Amino acid sequence: MSAMLDPSWATSRSREKSQEFLKGAIDIHVHAGPHLLSSPRSVDPVEAAIQARDAGMRAIVYMDVFCMSVGTSWIVNRVVPDFQTFGGIILNTVYGGMNPRAVKTAVHYGSTAKFVSFGAHSTYYQAYKEGRYEDGKWILLREKYPKFVKEELDRAIRIPMGKPDENLKEILEIIAANPHIYLVTGHVSPEEALRLVGLAKEFGIPKVLVSNAVVENMTDQQIEKAIEGGAYIEKLLAAHTHTTPIPKTHYYVEPEYRAMDEGLQGTTSAGVAGVAAQIQKFGAEHFIIGTDFGVYTLPAPVEGFREFIACLMDMGLSDEEIRTVSSTNPGRLLGLND
Repeated sequence: MSAMLDPSWATSRSREKSQEFLKGAIDIHVHAGPHLLSSPRSVDPVEAAIQARDAGMRAIVYMDVFCMSVGTSWIVNRVVPDFQTFGGIILNTVYGGMNPRAVKTAVHYGSTAKFVSFGAHSTYYQAYKEGRYEDGKWILLREKYPKFVKEELDRAIRIPMGKPDENLKEILEIIAANPHIYLVTGHVSPEEALRLVGLAKEFGIPKVLVSNAVVENMTDQQIEKAIEGGAYIEKLLAAHTHTTPIPKTHYYVEPEYRAMDEGLQGTTSAGVAGVAAQIQKFGAEHFIIGTDFGVYTLPAPVEGFREFIACLMDMGLSDEEIRTVSSTNPGRLLGLND
């Protein structure tokens, strides 16, 4: 029987229950500080870990668009007892894009990389469409600023549809040789993401996460194909908040490069209701939720995670489905369930 038809649904939700779901949960996408001065964070890494631990969460994963977050997790794990944090590397232009040396270093640095992401704002697909409104008109950074093309777009990651080049090949070999690392597609195009899913299978990489930024642009058929390829589907709350339609992308030091987040010209079409619908349609066993919180215009990540869970409760997801997407699946991704 649908939760919307079940009389118990009317009394089955509460703030206390959403807090209870935090126990054992894992947020795989936390942007704690430091960050650019133009985009302060809501918490520093130690605060983020302590708040998560005190809420009963099992772990968090730090995402950092400028640094290897393996160093951050190494420090936090030394000073915050009874809790685990993890880090990795995002191949943005600060590393020159597709850089095997950076990946190799991340594997042997700090707490060792738990993930390798093929770029956030520094993918060709995203940088090409990044822009903002000026006087009511949508402008693209690449068209208004020729220097942006040279300094960012020309260095941004592109995934070849054919044979991988030497840099991509070496990175895939490094990930395959370290099975504790999961591959994150990054903010590439849906077609590029599916190519990475296929390459992961070809190179023997067991764990792949299709980034929320990709999923927002995928058709149902493409999501099905990613799932059939063995990938997890990431869903993040930050893409569905009140801050989505304002310029909050501060990846670039230059103030003139301020852009709408992920190149979006407005809010995503279906919101959290769309997230719930996808989970129910394709199956909770294929999804992992996270916050992508850390920006100062949003609540601290732990509260964001609770809010996300509460919204999924409102949308009628079962207790088992919520546990699956918030604890079981991220635990498998991080190797914590063994």
